Amino acid sequence: MISDKSGQAVTTDDEGYLVDPETWDEHIARQLAWQEQLELNDEHWQVFRFMRGYFAEHQIAPDARFTIKFIADELGYGRKAQNHLFKLFPYGYVKQACKIAGMKRPRAWSTG
Repeated sequence: MISDKSGQAVTTDDEGYLVDPETWDEHIARQLAWQEQLELNDEHWQVFRFMRGYFAEHQIAPDARFTIKFIADELGYGRKAQNHLFKLFPYGYVKQACKIAGMKRPRAWSTG
């Protein structure tokens, strides 16, 4: 079970994605990361901030290519950005990055 800072349960779907992305905060992200057995570092948080900003502007999770471009340009990984995305999230962009960033599961995407 995921809970907010006050201990109130946060609703997730059958796969563990938030039903309401607006309930997301760093406390919830840490719990989701723990469930995914992922230790978060500063680069994870930068990716999450990018994803949340994109979501706030477009009301949809960013496609992986936008996040890869962010990693290439803003984190300085250039042509190695796609590989770095999968180092940060070894079980995939949708499975880990989207879930921990508080996105609804993108239904039309593969789990890679």
